[in-house]
Amino acid sequence: MSTTTVAPLTIEDAELLVATARRAAEEAGVTVSVTVLDAGGHLLAFRRDDRAVLISGETSTRKAYTALQLNAATADLVDAVQPGGPFHTLPTALDRPLLFIAGGLPVHRDGRLIGAIGVGGGAPEQDHDFAAAAVAVLV
Repeated sequence: MSTTTVAPLTIEDAELLVATARRAAEEAGVTVSVTVLDAGGHLLAFRRDDRAVLISGETSTRKAYTALQLNAATADLVDAVQPGGPFHTLPTALDRPLLFIAGGLPVHRDGRLIGAIGVGGGAPEQDHDFAAAAVAVLV
């Protein structure tokens, strides 16, 4: 029996994700907070600019946690949590609140979930784009 080993998300990977998302945001003239979690939900990297709205740090962390728990981009989950949607009761069923606003993305390596990134501070679509730019550097 053979097993496949997938390299975990490292601190260096996490720092690269944060730097890339921040750079993309700065190029757009936006100040953001960025959170990177490993596959176990542990904080690997976090950055909140002093000019960012204070709540953006909590927002980026909750976006990352949501993307990690559901292994999906938070932007793709908005309809699922509406009344009648498949995840309608999910936010209250978990110990930690989830956040269904664009800007959270799972991070995969060799097809396996290894972590997540959350970006908060810009418009939801911008946050998604900043997170996507960061994830693209690991591919």
